[in-house]
Amino acid sequence: MTSATPPAGGRLTVLTGPSGVGKGTLVKLLLERHPEIWLSVSATTRTPRQGEEEGRSYFFLSRQAFEQRAAEGGLLEWAEFAGNLYGTPRQPVEEHLAGGRPVLLEIELEGARQVRRSFPAGFQVFLEPPSFEELERRIRGRGTDSEEAISRRLERARVELDAAPEFDARLVNGDLETALAELERLMGLNG
Repeated sequence: MTSATPPAGGRLTVLTGPSGVGKGTLVKLLLERHPEIWLSVSATTRTPRQGEEEGRSYFFLSRQAFEQRAAEGGLLEWAEFAGNLYGTPRQPVEEHLAGGRPVLLEIELEGARQVRRSFPAGFQVFLEPPSFEELERRIRGRGTDSEEAISRRLERARVELDAAPEFDARLVNGDLETALAELERLMGLNG
């Protein structure tokens, strides 16, 4: 797996990896076992969907407010997708960290690179599949994407996997329990 030293409590951990590697499943289990972890909430300019709550699902901002926050350094990272802006507000992350609470940020590669520049104290973990063939099997196994979408995901995954050496630690998600235990160790949550 990796020999990186675990960070102290109250530290920002950034988790990234290609689509289909199991980030969401791993994060869900981690939060069930460690409710003290605060999973960072993103800001967005898109309209709230039914059932979404301000501050829990997203922080919903106008485009002007979002752009102003970005210009003032109030976002750790941000990007535009499908005409809407998404980003990680700095203030709530810093507030939770100041309170000694571990903060987890689950984001894509470009966002992780931005966080590395805007918050260098963050500990960055890259989640990878046991093999590219297994990643393809997982993506196809979802049964939700067209062949064209699968091809795009796999092409993007190759680019993302090439970036793994940039990270503080690399974690292989072959066996979920083993990966969870290793992520707990990397975050300093054991003992």
